[in-house]
Amino acid sequence: MTADTGSFPLPGKPGKGSFNRKRPEPRDVLPEAILARIRQYSGRVATEAVRSMEEQLPYFADLEASQRASIQLVVQTAVVNFAEWIENPSNVEYTVASFQTVPQDLARRVSLRQTVEMVRVAMEFFERWLPLLARNEDQLIALTEAVLRYGREIGFGAASIYASAAEARGAWDSRMEALVVDAVVRGDTGANLLSRAAALNWDPVASATVIVGNPPPDQNVSVAGSVHDTARSHGRSALAVVQGTKLVVIVSGAVTSGDPFAGALMPHFADGPVVIGHTTPTLEDAHASAVEAIAGVNAVAGWPGAPRPVHSWELLPERALIGDTHAGRTLYELLVKPLEEAGSALSDTLDAYLDSGGAVESCARELFVHPNTVRYRLKKIAEITGRDPQDPRDAFVLRVAATIGRLAAANPDRFTPAAMTRITDISLN
Repeated sequence: MTADTGSFPLPGKPGKGSFNRKRPEPRDVLPEAILARIRQYSGRVATEAVRSMEEQLPYFADLEASQRASIQLVVQTAVVNFAEWIENPSNVEYTVASFQTVPQDLARRVSLRQTVEMVRVAMEFFERWLPLLARNEDQLIALTEAVLRYGREIGFGAASIYASAAEARGAWDSRMEALVVDAVVRGDTGANLLSRAAALNWDPVASATVIVGNPPPDQNVSVAGSVHDTARSHGRSALAVVQGTKLVVIVSGAVTSGDPFAGALMPHFADGPVVIGHTTPTLEDAHASAVEAIAGVNAVAGWPGAPRPVHSWELLPERALIGDTHAGRTLYELLVKPLEEAGSALSDTLDAYLDSGGAVESCARELFVHPNTVRYRLKKIAEITGRDPQDPRDAFVLRVAATIGRLAAANPDRFTPAAMTRITDISLN
């Protein structure tokens, strides 16, 4: 069954009537005298077109005098180029050249939508003025059609210029973003850090959290844009870059494992561990968060059942086991020292309980106390440390911390605060 096309002539099929009659090109109808008059009156036409913009566009009056003068120059160039374009309509240089005279400050001040509105007002003025130059009907038709076609090409030219500018700005922003993230990872928190971050719309007083994982294999560089979109939808700011084999993301505000924002970020990482560093007051302090997150990524293999994402402080024992002395010091300060200050009974009970394999009765016999006394002391240990010795994971954390405590007591010179706060290697490879 064939569609009924009626009498409407389809492309490639011969038709009747004036619809298919080839119209002459404007240059074949318009004499050189008319083109010369267009060039001659270009300045006056540009002035009148700009006046129309002032009357119709409210924001035009807010522009500086130099910016309005630049717009008038653009319009005058477009009028002169119209005469040249009539000579060769297929040459797109005549439509794009008008916007090549735009200063950078004006391009940043005027949006694409505003540019389109100014083009519309200018072309409406041309449509009223140019036909007045015609001396007969053929010239009138040629001028009218030419200005419509030229206006369309001018619009495409404006869109092309703004698209190129957006691509250049995007590439510049990507390089700037890489510099900021690299500075945070390396700890180069100089004066340039906040100024560069501000250029990327980062709030200088916002807190910062670093998240590290593997980039998705099918995105790599483009993943940064996806991270930005997700952060923006949750009212956050984000910086993201692929460094080596890792995706490093810095987000504003705190991030918790059960936070919907954290869950929304996970699809931007490849399958595998994702580690969250602690939240720092400002971006200038975020190096500490980066160190913890990267150290966690290097150690997370030691905990096959680690949640995704996992906070770096949950990986303190694994980090200590691979030589992260800062993690060892933190375990000592958070777990060992409070128990020591609470009295030797709790520390002795913890050691005996862990050595007995978590059997309360065996621990009680070892200490010569009632099992309920052991249970009471275990409850006190959980209250003081926040770790329950009867939980397998917490028992492992307490075991590593207790071992560090014994090593610190036996080797006081090697376990001084200065020695144990050394930053470990934060290689991303």
